[in-house]
Amino acid sequence: MSRRALVVVITLIAVIGFALAALFYPRQPVPAYQPGAQATQPVEAPSAQNLVRFHSPSFGPADARVTVVEFFDPSCEACRAFYPIVKQIMDKHPKDIRVVIRYVLNHKGSEEAARIIEAARKQNLFMPVLEALLDSQPAWHDDAQVMAGWEAAERAGLDVQKAREQMNSADIDAALSKDAADAQRLGVRGTPTFFVNGRALTQFGAQPLYDLIRSEIDKPR
Repeated sequence: MSRRALVVVITLIAVIGFALAALFYPRQPVPAYQPGAQATQPVEAPSAQNLVRFHSPSFGPADARVTVVEFFDPSCEACRAFYPIVKQIMDKHPKDIRVVIRYVLNHKGSEEAARIIEAARKQNLFMPVLEALLDSQPAWHDDAQVMAGWEAAERAGLDVQKAREQMNSADIDAALSKDAADAQRLGVRGTPTFFVNGRALTQFGAQPLYDLIRSEIDKPR
């Protein structure tokens, strides 16, 4: 058999082999990574207990018709982008929406930033310091020391010396541990992840979030 004929035979065998492999072992599509991607289905069905804990910071009326739970990372750029969107939605429906924050700490420096926010809550400065950290996030994002975050928090009124004493308290340790455990139990894989009256937001985006909230507001009482 000539060399050319041999090459043709080998090529035909390879083509047939690949065709049979594709027939019996079809390739599974690999989902593309998306920043802020959420679990499409909770590992455990959401409940009032594992969505909202007594320690969870919240803003909006306690008796609001709609409770939005956001699993949030202060160093997450998508969380920063969504913050004004959530505020705008609340401004449209000020009596109907309460937002509850749960921490998911996936970035370098996230835990320290969360502890700064929780220390600020002890000083009744939760919202000013939260907003100051988000505003300054590009300066400290993924920075293990979060020095720019501390400086922003101090400008917002935080007593830094007192906060450094408060940030490692047992109650803050317990709150962060409980949030991490609940996030894992619910299958939360990215931030921000939203639940609206216990319903997971499965299509990520500002409009889907508003549509889900509005659908809960419009439900008959």
